[in-house]
Amino acid sequence: MRKYSEIIVTLLLIVAMAAAPAYYLSKMAAPGRVLPQEQRVYEGVATNEVHFAIQPSAAFIPLYVAKEKGWMDEAMAEVGVSVHWHNFDAGPAINESLLSGESDVGVLGDVPTVFAIALGQENVIICTAAQAADSYAVLVPADSEIRSASELEGMRFATVIGTTAHNLMDKYLASGGLTMDDVDFVNINAGDTADVLKNHRADAAAIWEPTVTRLVDSGVARILGEGSDCGLAGTNTLVARKAFAEENPRLVEIINEQYRRGAEAFAEGLDEETTAKVAAYMKLDESQIQSLAPKFQYTVDITQEDIDSLNDTIRFLFEVKQIPEVFDIADYTFNN
Repeated sequence: MRKYSEIIVTLLLIVAMAAAPAYYLSKMAAPGRVLPQEQRVYEGVATNEVHFAIQPSAAFIPLYVAKEKGWMDEAMAEVGVSVHWHNFDAGPAINESLLSGESDVGVLGDVPTVFAIALGQENVIICTAAQAADSYAVLVPADSEIRSASELEGMRFATVIGTTAHNLMDKYLASGGLTMDDVDFVNINAGDTADVLKNHRADAAAIWEPTVTRLVDSGVARILGEGSDCGLAGTNTLVARKAFAEENPRLVEIINEQYRRGAEAFAEGLDEETTAKVAAYMKLDESQIQSLAPKFQYTVDITQEDIDSLNDTIRFLFEVKQIPEVFDIADYTFNN
């Protein structure tokens, strides 16, 4: 069995080599959207466009509602700003987009949120997208005989390294008295989860919604455990490039306002057209979107509970030697 520590060392070397050119690219790309002082019309607005990096996770439904309703575009247009959307598969790719300056704001789970900051990326948290422990699950093939965490010893366990599902994997194994050294770790892309389980390329996989619902309802997989079974808080965030947030505090306000508006609209019940659009993006049907709702608390405000949860994630990453030191995530929240 390949040792997990060897994988981590290799990945950290790759990240270190890749980060240097990406960092300088970000320094060249990002300032191009900053307006000269004499061209700024609205206070707290230093650009005429904002770029969002999004992924098809139900943790961020309020943002999709604000997008599909046109609320984000309308609110930004009032201060002379156009909105652009960039789609990604998972958090690590979103962090790359933020680092390169392609995107200004991104949606992330807990691990990619703190991982990028730990490696020196200048991101700040601008709001809590959701607390959603049970939106993360360990799945096994539908015909699997595995019924508990302890039975995973020696098995192939797949997840997307550097994501919240990776954190879930660690915590769920611990609930069964195991560590990552007790399984054969398989790093996958989120979009490959169905194929991995259906074709038994792994005995278990950790993943997030809406993939969980989609695979369970289609008969491909069965839920073995969820975040609440092993102490995962499931804190999801909206982050921004620090330079963007500091230059554009009014835009950060607008983003939070429209996210809250989307959350309230979702709680009250969406119209059929918006529900259909959100469902299509998530690759779910309309009824599945509604069934997901109880798993998420779209809180928006950054609370002490959120800080504690993210600091716990930082400790996890430090313990598995993915980050060089422990720090306080409260130092990387943006307050206007």
